[in-house]
Amino acid sequence: MAQSLRGKIAAITGAASGIGLECARSLLEAGCRVVLVDRAADRLRELCDELGPDALPLSLDLLDPGAVSGMLPRILDLAGDLDIFHANAGAYNGGPVADGDPDAWDRMLNLNINAAFRSVRAVIPHLIARGRGDVLFTSSIAGMVPVVWEPIYTASKHAVQAFVHSTRRQLAPHGVRVGAVLPGPVITALLADWPKAKMDEALANNSLMQPVEVAEAVLFMLTRPSGVTVRDLVILPNGVDL
Repeated sequence: MAQSLRGKIAAITGAASGIGLECARSLLEAGCRVVLVDRAADRLRELCDELGPDALPLSLDLLDPGAVSGMLPRILDLAGDLDIFHANAGAYNGGPVADGDPDAWDRMLNLNINAAFRSVRAVIPHLIARGRGDVLFTSSIAGMVPVVWEPIYTASKHAVQAFVHSTRRQLAPHGVRVGAVLPGPVITALLADWPKAKMDEALANNSLMQPVEVAEAVLFMLTRPSGVTVRDLVILPNGVDL
């Protein structure tokens, strides 16, 4: 039986667009207060004005270690508490390794791995002290299946999966659940560097999903009874054969 999220407080990184924004909308509709974390300060303010008084903007650069370390007090100042933390922010880099830009790899790996892990480290002492809570990652099917056209991105999501699986086992005795949603290709800004021909082909053969599909999966995970953890939830468009 699903549990209610009404009155709970969530924070979502990368919440100014794409999957993060749709997850924020979904949780607000479920009765949560939601702290939208993103570096796009103006965009956050506009969105929170649109989304209503339970949407709270927190402008923060996840690539600034000091800002990430100080994130929890800012969340608590805004919302008063924290029940759900969704490490959603990420970047994408695809293409052949032989033609790749290692500096671009570093930027993506820093956001997808280091910043994500640091942000979780910043909030879990609070959740442990409360004896309950949820930590959720936006991972990727690439975290389970080595995707030939995106080896560096795939490596970053394999790292996320390893962190999820091991941290879940550390936090379970404290009443804190840890899980990951692993979508296939989703229409977000992360696909902005896809060649037009590849995008057109994917749209034609039903190989892309909308962010709201992922948000609905996240809502399912968070509304399971407190004694149940959805460790990995894979969601794929029908046209993807992985």
